[in-house]
Amino acid sequence: MLRLDHAAFDAICDLAFREYPFEMCGLIAGEPGSDDATIFYPCRNAAESARVYTIDPKDHLRAERDADDRDWEINGVVHSHTHSEPYPSPTDVAQAPVPGWHYVIVSLKRDAPELRSYRIVDGDITEEPVELT
Repeated sequence: MLRLDHAAFDAICDLAFREYPFEMCGLIAGEPGSDDATIFYPCRNAAESARVYTIDPKDHLRAERDADDRDWEINGVVHSHTHSEPYPSPTDVAQAPVPGWHYVIVSLKRDAPELRSYRIVDGDITEEPVELT
């Protein structure tokens, strides 16, 4: 289960709407070894695309350094789907190299944002519950 801070959830949804029609992306972090996502680090989508995302390396480094300073660890990646379901695409699966991470997708397909989280290990996708804290 992913335990997502409510302020992080709000920041994720806000960025998804601001970046529309492009996909947004970012990283989440929390206590080492936990499934808590206490903070969301917005990142620039270097791909500038409505179909794919690439986290800007400078933003990734900034997030890693801040998480390290807090004695936290990056434990997931977030991106949006602007017109499709919040389910990992084949491209998303191919870009999921860290088996322990949460892969969070927020969809803007409907009136309200819909957020889901997955574990992706060796191409196998497993949805996990998300609890807002």
